[in-house]
Amino acid sequence: MRAARYYGIEDIRVEEIEEPVCNEGQIKIRPAFVGICGTDLHEYLGGPTFAPEVPHPVTKETIPVTFGHEFSGTVLEVGQGVKGFKPGQHVSIQPTIYCGSCGACALDLQNVCYKGGFVGLSGYGGGLSDAVVVPADYVLPLPEHIPLDVAALVEPLAVGWHAVTQSPLKKDSNILILGGGPIGIAVIQALRARGCGQIIVSELSASRQKFAKQFGADTILDPREDDIVQKAHDLTGGLGVDIVFDCAGVAVGLEAACKAIKVKGTVVNVAIWEKAVPFQPNDLVFREGKYVACLGYVKQDFRDVIEAIATGKMTPGDMITSKVPLERVVEDGIKELIKNKERHVKVLVEI
Repeated sequence: MRAARYYGIEDIRVEEIEEPVCNEGQIKIRPAFVGICGTDLHEYLGGPTFAPEVPHPVTKETIPVTFGHEFSGTVLEVGQGVKGFKPGQHVSIQPTIYCGSCGACALDLQNVCYKGGFVGLSGYGGGLSDAVVVPADYVLPLPEHIPLDVAALVEPLAVGWHAVTQSPLKKDSNILILGGGPIGIAVIQALRARGCGQIIVSELSASRQKFAKQFGADTILDPREDDIVQKAHDLTGGLGVDIVFDCAGVAVGLEAACKAIKVKGTVVNVAIWEKAVPFQPNDLVFREGKYVACLGYVKQDFRDVIEAIATGKMTPGDMITSKVPLERVVEDGIKELIKNKERHVKVLVEI
């Protein structure tokens, strides 16, 4: 079968490999659509980071590994002992790999498993292939009326949903989002689906500003021209916002986030930071503010996003800005995003 395999920096090859066997407790899936994630770009340009150079503690695999962790598909085969699934069924895949035995897993917090990883980055195959076999508890059924291309957005939307779940959101909460990329847009959609006050977005890119507005932002700020802290206070009657979601992960944004919240406000960190940055705790101390971190998602986030799409509370289809075939994943997918990131929200690979 075909598979896009990651060998190292700027080395992803679409090649023929053996089709995986479906064993007890597993489900074999034919991927339909696969989103290209910022993590994939980081691995391509500067990795391996998540892709294991030594045997992964759970999958026992090393590079080369098949890529693709944001994907939907159709059940091909159901392993012995698996109930609730059948061939031909449309499904979403939660790609969190976890050990099941560490302290985090004992608390049912697989997203922060001490030995964790992701299908499509750390082994167990990946969505960028003609077939993938995963443990049955990684698979969620989809309502028949959700298209498979839209279903490939469930994973990034679950990141935004989890971030909002970690926050003290109320129906009248005023929000500032730093960064209007795919995850910032996922946060906007989660907020609109659940209800909130005004949403302010700080974003440099003109095209991403338009996307943020399209998906529900009330006010767009450009940090090159606007004083983000002053604007956040001006737009909230001098109080400051209730919650900041930091999806950018830059030092100047962290300072602005801590100063933009109202007294007892909350900063939610969604970003993965590339390096350490200076931090002045007094920016939070003098407001009795809170700083909350979140990582990835849990299964309930996937269930909630699927339900929100099924009921029309989320309509994320316009996030898809391009579809490319598997054979062109590098040239028309990864390299296109590297060169023209600002033109896109989500590029999907059609298998």
